[in-house]
Amino acid sequence: MMAQAATFPAVAPALPALTPESDRPAARVRGEELWAGPIDPLILRCQRGDRMAFRELFRQHRSEVARVVFRVVGPSSEIDDVVQEVFFQVHRSIQAFRGQSKFSTWLHRVGVNVALQFLRKKRASLPAATTADLPEAAEPEGRSDPLHRTLSGERLAAVYRVLATLSEKKRVVFVLHDLEGVAAGDIGKMLGIPVLTVRTRLFYARKEFFARISSEPAFEEKEGTEP
Repeated sequence: MMAQAATFPAVAPALPALTPESDRPAARVRGEELWAGPIDPLILRCQRGDRMAFRELFRQHRSEVARVVFRVVGPSSEIDDVVQEVFFQVHRSIQAFRGQSKFSTWLHRVGVNVALQFLRKKRASLPAATTADLPEAAEPEGRSDPLHRTLSGERLAAVYRVLATLSEKKRVVFVLHDLEGVAAGDIGKMLGIPVLTVRTRLFYARKEFFARISSEPAFEEKEGTEP
């Protein structure tokens, strides 16, 4: 049965009061980075419990989070729920953000952790990607996504199908490094693994990805056509 086309929430999730006694478990955040940059005033407002500020944070980052979630999880009618859960976790743990890492790196870390938790529960039931599953709103505000800008239709669906065949560990580093542009060092800190391990997983992920994508009909070269 084909999954519903991926759509992403345009409205911030209803949030509980930001209090220490909230019973929602915080996302597990591992590793820290030495980032001396100042904390965005919007984040400071969120840390003080300003709900309007959090709605703005959601508006600014929802497409970016949705794109990462889709690339880690693959096609699923529950993508909206995973994205909502990411922002619940961000809301729950944002007071712990102290500017020791870039906020985007911290947000990626939370998003990947939540996506992996979902993936481990649902992997066996996830369908192969089709053109109907491709996200139409997966670009962060004001930033173009090279993958979606370069590929479309069956080729883009093929990329997501091949991504789904990679092991969880390889897929995450491939998505973060080659599709999201996160540096290997940052990925290591995000996942709590040595940079050498990141590079090793990336090497084998690329090898498997390009070997498999070449056998996809959408990428097969036809006689008399340019590659």
